Amino acid sequence: MDKKIVELYDEYRHGITDRREFLKRLSVFAGSMMTANSLITMLEGNSARADLIPKDDPRLYTEDIIYKGATGDIRAKLARPKGSAKLPGVVVIHENRALNAHIADVTRRIALEGFLALAPDALSPVGGTPEEEKKAIALIGQLDQPSTIKNYVAAVQYLKTHTISTGKVGVVGFCWGGAMANQLAVHSPDVSAAVPYYGRQPASEDVPKIKASLLIHYASDDEGINKGIPEYEAALKRSSVDFEIYLYEGTQHAFNNDTNAARYNKNAAELAWKRTIAFFKEKLRT
Repeated sequence: MDKKIVELYDEYRHGITDRREFLKRLSVFAGSMMTANSLITMLEGNSARADLIPKDDPRLYTEDIIYKGATGDIRAKLARPKGSAKLPGVVVIHENRALNAHIADVTRRIALEGFLALAPDALSPVGGTPEEEKKAIALIGQLDQPSTIKNYVAAVQYLKTHTISTGKVGVVGFCWGGAMANQLAVHSPDVSAAVPYYGRQPASEDVPKIKASLLIHYASDDEGINKGIPEYEAALKRSSVDFEIYLYEGTQHAFNNDTNAARYNKNAAELAWKRTIAFFKEKLRT
């Protein structure tokens, strides 16, 4: 899809443009209102595609749990393979859309690979993820970052001390969650492996605090995020952090989200996922 159309939708989704102006400008790009309406369906994603792994998959044990965070009770989704074997943990950090069906499904995908997967709801302090996506995005933007980071640090501790945990914990995050995955690597020495997908980088002066190994995924067409790569990479090298960076050509921000037809890139998403799972198996199972 044309980059300008995606950028126009982002302006509307983040409240910069109202719906009337959005539709007017979109119809100009699309050539007609009918075509514009079909584009909206693609841009807004397809929640029906979110359940790649069914909620009742017989191979998994899933539950909604609550753990104690810095701000109080934090809601989260927990998934793991059935059985009693001890497993390494993985914290799954959602996009700025908060804990939706897509991220719940990603959590189940990770669990099927042999991990104790936990997806906290960053909006727990304000009542949890609302049904309306625009409200979720607005609420994410109002969160207190230091407190939010501490809530995720508490998630690491929850997994580390879980009765079936091996004690090793990784983290993966997407978009807003990619930035938060970077912050969790900075603020939690108990994170052994971190995989930020197209996330904003931490301050260079914080990089020496990172003890985790990093696998970092970026989209090639993501100027706002990618401008921070050179400084981050230099800081990681200076601090002798174990890291790999991959830039996926022909992709846009959020290329991994298979419920967003406008941005999803199947080849890049599958390759990044293969690398992610292999990385977690290497770093968390040894």
